[in-house]
Amino acid sequence: MTASLPPRSIVDTHTHTLFSDGVGTFEQNADAALAAGCRVLVATDHLTLPRIMDPDGEVQVIESELVAHRAAWEAARDTHPDLECIYGFECDWYEGCEENIARWSAGAQVRLGSVHWLGAQDDGAWIDDSSNLSIWEELGPDEVWRRYSDTWCRACECPLFDTMAHPDLAMRFANEGFAPTIDLAPLWDQMVACAHDTGKCVELSTAGWRKGVGDYYPAQGLLERFFRAGVPITVGSDGHVPGDICDGIAAAYDHAARIGYRTVEVPRADGSWEAMPIA
Repeated sequence: MTASLPPRSIVDTHTHTLFSDGVGTFEQNADAALAAGCRVLVATDHLTLPRIMDPDGEVQVIESELVAHRAAWEAARDTHPDLECIYGFECDWYEGCEENIARWSAGAQVRLGSVHWLGAQDDGAWIDDSSNLSIWEELGPDEVWRRYSDTWCRACECPLFDTMAHPDLAMRFANEGFAPTIDLAPLWDQMVACAHDTGKCVELSTAGWRKGVGDYYPAQGLLERFFRAGVPITVGSDGHVPGDICDGIAAAYDHAARIGYRTVEVPRADGSWEAMPIA
């Protein structure tokens, strides 16, 4: 059995490499994690993006690369014995994706569920692509939020996911002219109920600060609702460059503790999960 982690150990449950839309190798990410004092590092490259969303396979691990992806991760794990490396994927949800997730992520210990795409596989749009804001301009932020929360709840119902990444990604452009005007509380409450009822963890992500959101994902008000509902959390950087690996993790623990959380959920190399004390 894997020994329990010391309280407040640095753990990063959301990271990317050049196999998807990151720039670092597994080796470089592991080096950066050790330099940051990390004890557990979870690799979560993108998987199962719709073809129209990524037609050339530039930002995800395509099926033909899965063997090479696993081999590169294992090589980094073996050369970093002081770092507990966990193999996983960030899997985008869309209608009919479950069979692909199950097949392509076979052998993964962690599956992050996420929503970046609204609409059908062959007719939709990114919600966090700064180079194409057409969906925000055409629908407006209120309607984007309504569709996002509905899609997120459907993703939450997928039994393959362990934790739900950046729950309020629809805040991405709130400080760039696309802030919602409606009261988000009913949508947040719907999302909280879905996470609670499906037994999901949700991710406290430090990436919101790097993206100009001015808060974590989820925003404080949503995180407070998750806490009151008893929804457990994981913590991740969503680092896409080695320098962002473990970014802000310790501060995120403090933030979660102020809201009331006393533990965060951590996957372990033996396949178990551990509630690690943070306060």
